[in-house]
Amino acid sequence: MAGTAGTPGTPRVLRAMNDRAALDLLLEHGQLSRTRIGKLTGLSKPTASQLLARLEAAGLVLATGTTEGRPGPNAQLYEVNPAAGYAAGLDVTPQRILAAVADITGRTVGRHELPTPGRRTGTPVVQQVTDALDGAVKAAGLARSDIHRLVIGTPGAFDPTTGRLRYASHLPGWHSPTLLDELAATLPMPFEYENDVNLVALAEQRLGAARGHADFVLLWNQEGLGAALVLGGRLHRGWSGGAGEVGFLPVPGTPLVRQVTKANSGGYQELAGSQAVPRLARELGIEDIPPDPYAEAAAHLVARAAEADDAPHRHLLQTYATRLATGLASLVSVLDPELVVLSGASLTSGGETLRALVQAELEELAASRPRLVVGDVREHPVLRGALESALATTRDEVFDTSR
Repeated sequence: MAGTAGTPGTPRVLRAMNDRAALDLLLEHGQLSRTRIGKLTGLSKPTASQLLARLEAAGLVLATGTTEGRPGPNAQLYEVNPAAGYAAGLDVTPQRILAAVADITGRTVGRHELPTPGRRTGTPVVQQVTDALDGAVKAAGLARSDIHRLVIGTPGAFDPTTGRLRYASHLPGWHSPTLLDELAATLPMPFEYENDVNLVALAEQRLGAARGHADFVLLWNQEGLGAALVLGGRLHRGWSGGAGEVGFLPVPGTPLVRQVTKANSGGYQELAGSQAVPRLARELGIEDIPPDPYAEAAAHLVARAAEADDAPHRHLLQTYATRLATGLASLVSVLDPELVVLSGASLTSGGETLRALVQAELEELAASRPRLVVGDVREHPVLRGALESALATTRDEVFDTSR
């Protein structure tokens, strides 16, 4: 006996499942013909035709042209309607808020950068967020009401029990216990927040080096040293949101750091964080150390060391690799991940040379031997992860044709 409308196995639900499968294929492949969609989904030509007509009428797909240069009559091509939905992401640092809007296909259609010069700004955080978002929305030629969802990426994590931002004392103005309520009252769309390194891991899982991997660790080294843990295909955030704050990890080779949250640093950060690279270079007598902020200086020095063939630069890279592997050994010994992704400019700038050195050192220091890879998502990976997170929920809502 047939079930009621909307229950599993009914025509409405089966149609919605087929619709979503077709939309996901169009997102993955771009333009497809009715015949190709039918083959990829296993649907008959009449069913595929009905599906496409339904999605076109709902404004979810567009007929965009025809195939050319093939034997036989030209076939109509279809693609996901980019204007079916929009999502936004914010990447927050002490220096600036970078905002972007993407259409439902994932293409960035508007971007805006708002400088936030630390404690010198008198602008409330809520206004900073809305100003950055509005700048990206305006650049996209849209209105706030067009945005389905916003994801905000910050250092540290909001403690779910208190609502306060933890592990990010260097982000002024973001520690009020009422901040999330204030944002919810001001923003006209649903929003979520996420740790910045977790968002980088999400970007690598969706678009980069971790595609197809359900268990991996992402080690991030740029302004700060951190990690993201993906277990069973899902981010592991920990009880207070602090999983992956490995910069605080006590490690051999540095004095034991106490009151780490007040110091905003710890043993692993002091040993292998970006600020340690210029110090090490000076100790080795390397000249021409850039006067840039330490993260940029570290990336420059690591890139130069990976290409140079003189003893000081070789020593710099080998020592840096050993320091990185020292902290990683604790992570992989506890988690036994399938993969470790190296991300952040202070790691990716060393390329395959640094990766191979860290891999060799890690195999000496840990019983578990995961494969190490260099991250693929290099351009604003936190922002890309925020957009991917916001888009995932937006697509679920917009593509649900069972309602």
